[in-house]
Amino acid sequence: MVRTILVLGAGKSTSYLLDYLLKKSREENLHLVIGDLHPENIPQDIASHQNCSIITLDIFNDEDRRKAIDSASIVVSMLPPRLHIKIAEDCIHFKKHLVTASYVSNEIQELDNDAKKNGLVFMNEIGLDPGIDHMSAMEVIDRIRDKGGKILLFESFTGGLVAPEHDSNLWSYKFTWNPRNVVVAGQGGAAKFIQEGAYKYIPYQKLFRRTELLDIEGYGSFEVYPNRDSLKYREAYGLQDSLTLYRGTMRRVGFSKAWQMFVILGMTDDSYVIENSEGMSYRQFVNQFLPYSPTDSVELKLRHYLKIDQDDIRWGKLMELNLFDDSKTIPLKNATPAQMLQYILEDSWTLEKDEKDMIVMYHKFGYEIDGKKKQIDANMVVLGENQTYTAMSKTVGLPVAMATLQILNKKITTPGVQIPISKEVYGPILSELKSYGINFREYEVPYLGYNPDSIGS
Repeated sequence: MVRTILVLGAGKSTSYLLDYLLKKSREENLHLVIGDLHPENIPQDIASHQNCSIITLDIFNDEDRRKAIDSASIVVSMLPPRLHIKIAEDCIHFKKHLVTASYVSNEIQELDNDAKKNGLVFMNEIGLDPGIDHMSAMEVIDRIRDKGGKILLFESFTGGLVAPEHDSNLWSYKFTWNPRNVVVAGQGGAAKFIQEGAYKYIPYQKLFRRTELLDIEGYGSFEVYPNRDSLKYREAYGLQDSLTLYRGTMRRVGFSKAWQMFVILGMTDDSYVIENSEGMSYRQFVNQFLPYSPTDSVELKLRHYLKIDQDDIRWGKLMELNLFDDSKTIPLKNATPAQMLQYILEDSWTLEKDEKDMIVMYHKFGYEIDGKKKQIDANMVVLGENQTYTAMSKTVGLPVAMATLQILNKKITTPGVQIPISKEVYGPILSELKSYGINFREYEVPYLGYNPDSIGS
Protein backbone atom coordinates (compact mmCIF):
# COMPACT_ATOMS: atom_id res chain seq x y z
CA MET A 1 0.00 0.00 0.00
CA VAL A 2 1.33 3.41 -1.03
CA ARG A 3 1.88 5.80 1.85
CA THR A 4 1.32 9.49 1.11
CA ILE A 5 3.48 12.17 2.69
CA LEU A 6 2.01 15.65 2.41
CA VAL A 7 4.66 18.39 2.55
CA LEU A 8 3.19 21.85 3.03
CA GLY A 9 5.54 24.61 1.88
CA ALA A 10 8.52 24.22 -0.46
CA GLY A 11 10.78 27.05 0.65
CA LYS A 12 14.55 27.42 1.11
CA SER A 13 14.89 24.69 3.74
CA THR A 14 13.22 21.87 1.80
CA SER A 15 15.70 20.85 -0.92
CA TYR A 16 17.31 18.01 1.06
CA LEU A 17 14.00 17.06 2.69
CA LEU A 18 12.31 16.48 -0.67
CA ASP A 19 15.36 14.74 -2.16
CA TYR A 20 15.63 12.35 0.80
CA LEU A 21 11.99 11.29 0.69
CA LEU A 22 11.93 10.86 -3.08
CA LYS A 23 15.12 8.76 -3.03
CA LYS A 24 13.45 6.54 -0.43
CA SER A 25 10.09 6.51 -2.22
CA ARG A 26 10.49 3.26 -4.18
CA GLU A 27 11.90 1.08 -1.40
CA GLU A 28 9.60 2.59 1.23
CA ASN A 29 6.50 2.70 -1.01
CA LEU A 30 6.02 6.46 -0.65
CA HIS A 31 4.21 9.07 -2.67
CA LEU A 32 5.09 12.68 -2.02
CA VAL A 33 2.47 15.41 -2.38
CA ILE A 34 3.88 18.95 -2.21
CA GLY A 35 1.39 21.72 -1.51
CA ASP A 36 2.60 25.26 -2.11
CA LEU A 37 1.11 28.61 -3.06
CA HIS A 38 3.75 29.03 -5.78
CA PRO A 39 4.42 25.54 -7.19
CA GLU A 40 6.16 27.03 -10.23
CA ASN A 41 9.18 27.63 -7.98
CA ILE A 42 9.64 23.93 -7.25
CA PRO A 43 12.66 22.53 -9.16
CA GLN A 44 11.74 20.51 -12.24
CA ASP A 45 13.65 17.40 -11.15
CA ILE A 46 11.45 17.27 -8.05
CA ALA A 47 8.17 18.14 -9.79
CA SER A 48 8.68 15.58 -12.56
CA HIS A 49 9.56 12.66 -10.25
CA GLN A 50 7.22 9.70 -10.80
CA ASN A 51 6.49 9.43 -7.07
CA CYS A 52 5.71 13.10 -6.60
CA SER A 53 2.60 15.22 -7.15
CA ILE A 54 2.44 19.00 -6.96
CA ILE A 55 -0.69 20.87 -5.90
CA THR A 56 -1.35 24.58 -5.75
CA LEU A 57 -2.50 25.12 -2.20
CA ASP A 58 -3.61 28.24 -0.39
CA ILE A 59 -3.40 27.29 3.26
CA PHE A 60 -6.31 29.63 4.05
CA ASN A 61 -8.60 27.72 1.68
CA ASP A 62 -10.17 25.43 4.29
CA GLU A 63 -11.72 22.99 1.84
CA ASP A 64 -8.56 22.40 -0.20
CA ARG A 65 -6.34 22.22 2.88
CA ARG A 66 -8.53 19.70 4.66
CA LYS A 67 -8.90 17.58 1.53
CA ALA A 68 -5.12 17.37 1.16
CA ILE A 69 -4.58 16.48 4.83
CA ASP A 70 -7.37 13.89 4.82
CA SER A 71 -5.69 12.12 1.88
CA ALA A 72 -2.28 11.93 3.55
CA SER A 73 -0.69 9.27 5.74
CA ILE A 74 1.43 11.89 7.53
CA VAL A 75 1.80 15.68 7.25
CA VAL A 76 5.02 17.72 7.21
CA SER A 77 4.52 21.45 7.70
CA MET A 78 7.36 23.68 6.51
CA LEU A 79 5.11 26.73 6.61
CA PRO A 80 5.72 29.83 8.76
CA PRO A 81 5.19 28.93 12.45
CA ARG A 82 2.03 31.00 12.85
CA LEU A 83 0.25 28.76 10.30
CA HIS A 84 1.01 25.42 12.00
CA ILE A 85 -2.02 25.59 14.27
CA LYS A 86 -4.44 25.32 11.33
CA ILE A 87 -2.60 22.25 10.10
CA ALA A 88 -2.37 20.73 13.58
CA GLU A 89 -6.10 21.09 14.25
CA ASP A 90 -6.87 19.39 10.94
CA CYS A 91 -4.41 16.61 11.79
CA ILE A 92 -6.29 15.98 15.03
CA HIS A 93 -9.60 15.91 13.18
CA PHE A 94 -8.39 13.52 10.45
CA LYS A 95 -6.10 11.55 12.81
CA LYS A 96 -2.82 12.24 11.01
CA HIS A 97 0.70 12.44 12.43
CA LEU A 98 2.42 15.85 12.12
CA VAL A 99 6.08 16.88 11.81
CA THR A 100 7.42 20.46 11.95
CA ALA A 101 10.82 22.09 12.43
CA SER A 102 9.32 24.97 14.42
CA TYR A 103 9.25 25.79 18.12
CA VAL A 104 6.25 24.42 20.01
CA SER A 105 3.73 27.25 20.37
CA ASN A 106 1.26 27.48 23.24
CA GLU A 107 -1.56 26.71 20.79
CA ILE A 108 0.15 23.54 19.56
CA GLN A 109 0.96 22.46 23.11
CA GLU A 110 -2.72 22.67 24.02
CA LEU A 111 -3.38 19.86 21.50
CA ASP A 112 -1.19 17.43 23.46
CA ASN A 113 -4.06 15.56 25.13
CA ASP A 114 -5.99 15.25 21.87
CA ALA A 115 -2.90 13.94 20.09
CA LYS A 116 -2.33 11.35 22.83
CA LYS A 117 -5.98 10.24 22.82
CA ASN A 118 -5.73 9.60 19.07
CA GLY A 119 -2.31 7.96 19.23
CA LEU A 120 -0.78 10.71 17.11
CA VAL A 121 2.85 11.78 17.07
CA PHE A 122 3.16 15.57 16.81
CA MET A 123 6.93 15.98 16.41
CA ASN A 124 8.18 19.57 16.59
CA GLU A 125 11.60 21.27 16.78
CA ILE A 126 13.19 18.57 14.61
CA GLY A 127 15.28 20.79 12.32
CA LEU A 128 18.64 22.36 13.12
CA ASP A 129 18.18 24.80 15.99
CA PRO A 130 15.80 23.71 17.32
CA GLY A 131 16.42 20.10 16.40
CA ILE A 132 19.94 18.79 15.99
CA ASP A 133 20.89 20.92 19.00
CA HIS A 134 18.33 19.06 21.16
CA MET A 135 19.30 15.62 19.91
CA SER A 136 23.06 16.05 20.11
CA ALA A 137 22.80 17.67 23.55
CA MET A 138 20.59 14.93 25.00
CA GLU A 139 22.83 12.21 23.58
CA VAL A 140 25.78 13.54 25.62
CA ILE A 141 23.69 14.47 28.69
CA ASP A 142 22.15 10.99 28.83
CA ARG A 143 25.56 9.40 28.37
CA ILE A 144 26.99 11.38 31.30
CA ARG A 145 24.01 10.54 33.50
CA ASP A 146 24.19 6.85 32.59
CA LYS A 147 27.74 6.87 34.00
CA GLY A 148 26.54 8.48 37.23
CA GLY A 149 27.54 12.04 36.39
CA LYS A 150 25.70 15.23 37.37
CA ILE A 151 25.37 18.07 34.83
CA LEU A 152 26.63 21.40 36.20
CA LEU A 153 26.87 23.44 33.02
CA PHE A 154 25.30 23.36 29.57
CA GLU A 155 25.89 25.95 26.88
CA SER A 156 24.80 25.63 23.25
CA PHE A 157 25.42 27.95 20.30
CA THR A 158 24.41 27.76 16.63
CA GLY A 159 25.03 29.96 13.61
CA GLY A 160 24.03 29.98 9.97
CA LEU A 161 26.90 31.75 8.19
CA VAL A 162 28.66 32.01 4.88
CA ALA A 163 31.39 29.46 4.08
CA PRO A 164 34.96 30.80 4.52
CA GLU A 165 35.73 30.68 0.79
CA HIS A 166 32.75 32.93 0.05
CA ASP A 167 33.16 35.26 3.02
CA SER A 168 33.43 38.31 0.77
CA ASN A 169 31.96 41.22 2.72
CA LEU A 170 32.98 43.17 5.80
CA TRP A 171 30.13 41.70 7.85
CA SER A 172 31.27 38.11 7.18
CA TYR A 173 27.59 37.32 6.75
CA LYS A 174 25.05 36.38 4.09
CA PHE A 175 21.48 35.15 4.44
CA THR A 176 21.21 31.37 4.62
CA TRP A 177 17.65 31.20 5.99
CA ASN A 178 14.61 33.44 6.46
CA PRO A 179 16.00 37.01 6.35
CA ARG A 180 13.11 38.36 8.39
CA ASN A 181 14.06 36.15 11.33
CA VAL A 182 17.57 37.58 11.23
CA VAL A 183 16.36 41.19 11.23
CA VAL A 184 13.93 40.79 14.14
CA ALA A 185 16.09 38.35 16.15
CA GLY A 186 16.02 38.90 19.89
CA GLN A 187 12.88 41.03 19.98
CA GLY A 188 9.82 40.33 22.10
CA GLY A 189 11.35 40.23 25.56
CA ALA A 190 14.61 40.06 27.45
CA ALA A 191 17.12 37.27 26.89
CA LYS A 192 17.04 34.96 29.92
CA PHE A 193 19.65 32.46 31.09
CA ILE A 194 21.31 31.22 34.26
CA GLN A 195 25.06 31.38 34.94
CA GLU A 196 26.75 29.93 38.02
CA GLY A 197 23.38 29.88 39.77
CA ALA A 198 22.60 33.55 39.00
CA TYR A 199 19.70 34.51 36.74
CA LYS A 200 20.67 36.90 33.94
CA TYR A 201 18.35 39.14 31.94
CA ILE A 202 19.47 41.18 28.94
CA PRO A 203 17.03 43.63 27.29
CA TYR A 204 16.91 43.77 23.50
CA GLN A 205 18.64 47.18 23.44
CA LYS A 206 21.74 45.62 25.06
CA LEU A 207 21.60 42.16 23.50
CA PHE A 208 24.20 42.66 20.77
CA ARG A 209 26.71 44.24 23.15
CA ARG A 210 26.83 41.24 25.50
CA THR A 211 28.84 38.69 23.60
CA GLU A 212 31.13 35.76 24.34
CA LEU A 213 34.03 34.64 22.15
CA LEU A 214 34.87 31.06 21.18
CA ASP A 215 37.08 29.27 18.65
CA ILE A 216 36.45 26.27 16.42
CA GLU A 217 39.57 24.49 15.24
CA GLY A 218 40.12 25.08 11.55
CA TYR A 219 37.42 27.75 11.31
CA GLY A 220 38.67 30.55 13.55
CA SER A 221 36.91 32.80 16.04
CA PHE A 222 33.23 33.44 16.56
CA GLU A 223 31.08 35.49 18.89
CA VAL A 224 27.76 34.52 20.45
CA TYR A 225 24.87 36.54 21.81
CA PRO A 226 22.12 35.05 24.01
CA ASN A 227 18.92 33.57 22.63
CA ARG A 228 15.68 35.00 23.98
CA ASP A 229 14.84 32.30 26.52
CA SER A 230 17.39 29.66 27.47
CA LEU A 231 15.42 28.63 30.55
CA LYS A 232 12.49 27.07 28.66
CA TYR A 233 14.52 23.87 28.14
CA ARG A 234 15.63 23.46 31.74
CA GLU A 235 12.82 21.03 32.55
CA ALA A 236 12.82 19.31 29.15
CA TYR A 237 16.55 18.56 29.42
CA GLY A 238 16.26 17.71 33.13
CA LEU A 239 18.70 20.49 34.05
CA GLN A 240 16.77 21.99 36.99
CA ASP A 241 19.85 21.67 39.22
CA SER A 242 22.43 22.88 36.69
CA LEU A 243 24.29 26.03 37.67
CA THR A 244 24.60 27.27 34.07
CA LEU A 245 22.16 27.01 31.17
CA TYR A 246 22.83 29.32 28.26
CA ARG A 247 21.86 29.10 24.58
CA GLY A 248 23.02 31.57 21.97
CA THR A 249 23.45 32.52 18.31
CA MET A 250 26.87 32.49 16.61
CA ARG A 251 28.25 35.15 14.30
CA ARG A 252 31.73 36.11 13.13
CA VAL A 253 33.56 38.47 15.47
CA GLY A 254 32.46 42.09 15.02
CA PHE A 255 29.02 41.39 13.59
CA SER A 256 27.08 42.10 16.78
CA LYS A 257 28.78 45.40 17.54
CA ALA A 258 27.96 46.57 14.01
CA TRP A 259 24.38 45.25 14.14
CA GLN A 260 23.88 47.27 17.32
CA MET A 261 23.98 50.39 15.11
CA PHE A 262 20.71 49.32 13.48
CA VAL A 263 19.17 48.68 16.89
CA ILE A 264 20.23 52.13 18.18
CA LEU A 265 18.82 53.83 15.09
CA GLY A 266 15.51 51.96 15.34
CA MET A 267 15.85 50.26 11.95
CA THR A 268 14.95 46.81 13.31
CA ASP A 269 11.64 48.02 14.73
CA ASP A 270 8.71 46.00 13.38
CA SER A 271 5.95 47.63 15.45
CA TYR A 272 4.83 50.44 13.12
CA VAL A 273 4.61 51.22 9.40
CA ILE A 274 6.18 54.06 7.46
CA GLU A 275 3.41 55.54 5.33
CA ASN A 276 5.69 56.86 2.57
CA SER A 277 7.95 53.80 2.40
CA GLU A 278 7.20 52.94 -1.23
CA GLY A 279 9.80 54.48 -3.50
CA MET A 280 11.94 55.77 -0.63
CA SER A 281 15.66 55.75 -1.40
CA TYR A 282 18.16 53.98 0.83
CA ARG A 283 19.57 57.39 1.76
CA GLN A 284 16.14 58.73 2.71
CA PHE A 285 15.52 55.64 4.80
CA VAL A 286 18.65 56.35 6.84
CA ASN A 287 17.91 60.06 7.12
CA GLN A 288 14.47 59.57 8.64
CA PHE A 289 16.09 58.19 11.81
CA LEU A 290 18.41 61.20 12.21
CA PRO A 291 17.95 64.75 13.53
CA TYR A 292 17.18 67.55 11.05
CA SER A 293 20.07 69.73 9.95
CA PRO A 294 20.03 72.32 7.15
CA THR A 295 23.82 72.02 6.70
CA ASP A 296 25.12 68.58 7.75
CA SER A 297 25.09 65.64 5.35
CA VAL A 298 23.35 62.36 6.17
CA GLU A 299 26.78 60.75 6.55
CA LEU A 300 27.99 63.38 9.01
CA LYS A 301 24.78 63.26 11.04
CA LEU A 302 24.97 59.48 11.26
CA ARG A 303 28.60 59.47 12.42
CA HIS A 304 27.77 62.04 15.10
CA TYR A 305 24.66 60.14 16.20
CA LEU A 306 26.46 56.81 16.46
CA LYS A 307 29.71 58.36 17.73
CA ILE A 308 31.85 56.55 15.17
CA ASP A 309 34.79 57.84 13.15
CA GLN A 310 35.18 57.59 9.39
CA ASP A 311 38.03 55.08 9.80
CA ASP A 312 35.95 52.82 12.09
CA ILE A 313 35.35 49.39 10.50
CA ARG A 314 31.66 49.82 11.33
CA TRP A 315 31.52 52.82 9.03
CA GLY A 316 32.95 50.68 6.24
CA LYS A 317 30.25 48.10 6.91
CA LEU A 318 27.51 50.72 6.51
CA MET A 319 29.05 52.06 3.31
CA GLU A 320 29.25 48.53 1.91
CA LEU A 321 25.46 48.21 2.15
CA ASN A 322 24.94 51.26 -0.12
CA LEU A 323 22.96 52.91 2.67
CA PHE A 324 23.70 56.40 1.37
CA ASP A 325 22.76 55.68 -2.23
CA ASP A 326 19.99 57.99 -3.46
CA SER A 327 19.42 55.99 -6.66
CA LYS A 328 18.50 52.73 -4.94
CA THR A 329 14.86 52.63 -3.82
CA ILE A 330 12.63 50.43 -1.67
CA PRO A 331 9.45 49.21 -3.48
CA LEU A 332 7.56 48.20 -0.32
CA LYS A 333 4.25 49.87 0.49
CA ASN A 334 3.42 50.73 4.13
CA ALA A 335 6.44 48.79 5.32
CA THR A 336 7.89 48.66 8.82
CA PRO A 337 11.46 49.81 9.42
CA ALA A 338 12.46 46.15 9.86
CA GLN A 339 10.93 45.21 6.49
CA MET A 340 12.73 48.09 4.78
CA LEU A 341 16.05 47.16 6.38
CA GLN A 342 15.52 43.56 5.30
CA TYR A 343 15.05 44.66 1.70
CA ILE A 344 18.30 46.66 1.80
CA LEU A 345 20.24 43.79 3.38
CA GLU A 346 18.94 41.22 0.91
CA ASP A 347 20.33 43.46 -1.83
CA SER A 348 23.84 42.80 -0.46
CA TRP A 349 23.64 39.60 1.55
CA THR A 350 21.97 37.10 -0.79
CA LEU A 351 24.02 34.02 -1.66
CA GLU A 352 25.03 33.86 -5.31
CA LYS A 353 24.15 30.74 -7.30
CA ASP A 354 27.41 28.87 -6.66
CA GLU A 355 28.22 30.29 -3.22
CA LYS A 356 28.25 28.06 -0.17
CA ASP A 357 26.93 28.60 3.34
CA MET A 358 28.12 27.10 6.61
CA ILE A 359 26.41 25.82 9.75
CA VAL A 360 28.34 25.86 13.01
CA MET A 361 27.15 24.43 16.33
CA TYR A 362 29.02 24.34 19.60
CA HIS A 363 28.11 22.65 22.90
CA LYS A 364 29.77 22.82 26.31
CA PHE A 365 28.94 20.23 28.99
CA GLY A 366 30.32 20.68 32.49
CA TYR A 367 29.69 17.80 34.90
CA GLU A 368 30.76 16.18 38.13
CA ILE A 369 31.50 12.47 38.40
CA ASP A 370 33.25 10.54 41.19
CA GLY A 371 33.91 13.82 42.95
CA LYS A 372 35.75 15.33 39.96
CA LYS A 373 34.60 18.16 37.70
CA LYS A 374 35.02 17.57 33.98
CA GLN A 375 34.03 19.22 30.71
CA ILE A 376 33.23 18.08 27.18
CA ASP A 377 33.25 20.54 24.30
CA ALA A 378 31.62 19.39 21.06
CA ASN A 379 31.27 21.13 17.71
CA MET A 380 29.73 20.50 14.32
CA VAL A 381 30.53 22.26 11.04
CA VAL A 382 28.53 21.60 7.86
CA LEU A 383 29.27 23.25 4.50
CA GLY A 384 26.68 23.73 1.78
CA GLU A 385 27.04 22.90 -1.90
CA ASN A 386 25.45 25.95 -3.54
CA GLN A 387 22.57 28.43 -3.26
CA THR A 388 19.94 25.64 -3.44
CA TYR A 389 21.59 22.78 -1.60
CA THR A 390 22.66 24.76 1.42
CA ALA A 391 24.02 23.55 4.72
CA MET A 392 20.95 25.17 6.28
CA SER A 393 18.52 23.15 4.14
CA LYS A 394 20.57 20.01 4.82
CA THR A 395 20.62 20.37 8.60
CA VAL A 396 16.97 21.45 8.79
CA GLY A 397 15.48 19.19 6.13
CA LEU A 398 17.20 15.86 6.76
CA PRO A 399 16.13 15.50 10.42
CA VAL A 400 12.57 16.40 9.43
CA ALA A 401 12.59 13.78 6.66
CA MET A 402 14.16 11.10 8.83
CA ALA A 403 11.68 11.66 11.66
CA THR A 404 8.80 11.52 9.17
CA LEU A 405 9.91 8.13 7.89
CA GLN A 406 10.61 6.84 11.42
CA ILE A 407 7.05 7.74 12.43
CA LEU A 408 5.57 6.16 9.30
CA ASN A 409 7.55 2.98 9.97
CA LYS A 410 6.39 2.91 13.59
CA LYS A 411 9.93 3.31 14.94
CA ILE A 412 8.82 6.48 16.75
CA THR A 413 5.55 5.66 18.46
CA THR A 414 5.22 7.73 21.64
CA PRO A 415 2.14 9.92 21.03
CA GLY A 416 1.64 13.57 21.91
CA VAL A 417 3.12 17.00 21.24
CA GLN A 418 6.88 16.59 21.68
CA ILE A 419 10.43 17.61 20.81
CA PRO A 420 13.25 15.16 19.93
CA ILE A 421 14.82 14.57 23.33
CA SER A 422 14.14 10.87 23.87
CA LYS A 423 16.54 8.09 22.84
CA GLU A 424 13.74 6.59 20.74
CA VAL A 425 13.97 9.68 18.53
CA TYR A 426 17.53 10.99 18.67
CA GLY A 427 19.34 7.63 18.58
CA PRO A 428 18.51 6.49 15.05
CA ILE A 429 18.36 10.01 13.58
CA LEU A 430 21.79 11.09 14.85
CA SER A 431 23.21 7.79 13.64
CA GLU A 432 21.78 8.29 10.15
CA LEU A 433 22.85 11.94 10.01
CA LYS A 434 26.48 10.82 10.36
CA SER A 435 26.21 9.10 6.98
CA TYR A 436 25.42 12.54 5.52
CA GLY A 437 28.47 14.16 7.11
CA ILE A 438 26.52 15.72 9.97
CA ASN A 439 28.40 14.73 13.09
CA PHE A 440 30.11 16.21 16.15
CA ARG A 441 33.74 16.29 17.24
CA GLU A 442 34.11 15.94 20.99
CA TYR A 443 36.97 17.11 23.20
CA GLU A 444 37.68 16.47 26.87
CA VAL A 445 38.85 19.82 28.27
CA PRO A 446 39.51 21.18 31.78
CA TYR A 447 36.34 22.25 33.58
CA LEU A 448 36.18 26.03 33.38
CA GLY A 449 32.79 26.80 34.90
CA TYR A 450 31.86 30.46 34.70
CA ASN A 451 34.11 32.78 32.73
CA PRO A 452 33.81 36.27 34.25
CA ASP A 453 35.66 37.80 31.30
CA SER A 454 33.08 36.76 28.70
CA ILE A 455 29.35 37.27 29.13
CA GLY A 456 28.50 40.50 30.86
CA SER A 457 31.90 42.11 30.61
